Amino acid sequence: MRKNSNELTYLEKIHVWGRIWGLSLFFLIMAFPLAVCIIYGVLPKWGPLFNGILAVLPMYWAVGVIEMLTYVPMLGAGGAYLSFVTGNISNLKLPCALDAMQRANVKASSEEGEIISTISIAVSSIVTTVIIIVGVILIIPLTPVLESPVLNASFAQLLPALFGGLAVVFVSKQWKLSIAPIILMLLLFIFIPALNAGTVGIMVPVGVIFTLIVARVLYKKGKI
Repeated sequence: MRKNSNELTYLEKIHVWGRIWGLSLFFLIMAFPLAVCIIYGVLPKWGPLFNGILAVLPMYWAVGVIEMLTYVPMLGAGGAYLSFVTGNISNLKLPCALDAMQRANVKASSEEGEIISTISIAVSSIVTTVIIIVGVILIIPLTPVLESPVLNASFAQLLPALFGGLAVVFVSKQWKLSIAPIILMLLLFIFIPALNAGTVGIMVPVGVIFTLIVARVLYKKGKI
């Protein structure tokens, strides 16, 4: 017999609402190009459109599957649903959730971790939205300040500083495990020029999978 909403557990409600908002986002994204076509009375040329879709779709499907397998264990179900709806996971949501769970001394696989991760990602999304609104309002008067050479140099170091702070915490716990993935990423980004900030969505899951394999090997050998 089907449960009513009052009988569902917290995790079951997370999956119900996560699917609802995920599908809602999908339809909203698809509604924009459809609205443009209707308003302006134009349609894309289907041949070039499908050729373009076929060129990029395999990569996005692969990244989507990999991200599901890597981000969900780190963020929990609620955090993962919310992150995939609000976006910018690797730059904002993931570091925020990991730091919050680290401070609360909980894991994403626990009920406490689920709640902490979801709350931290929700707060991150709200703060990001508020900052964007303020930025849009103040962008013109603040443009001369933001374009100053001093601030430009500091902006370039924001993400390295953020991930560096997180790295110190996690690397210090298992420094033996961190050596192999750090070397791999350095070699990849040094010797493959095509890898850049735009490939983070691919390289983060690749790094996670590689680290899991290394961890398994080191664990079998009794090194960690």
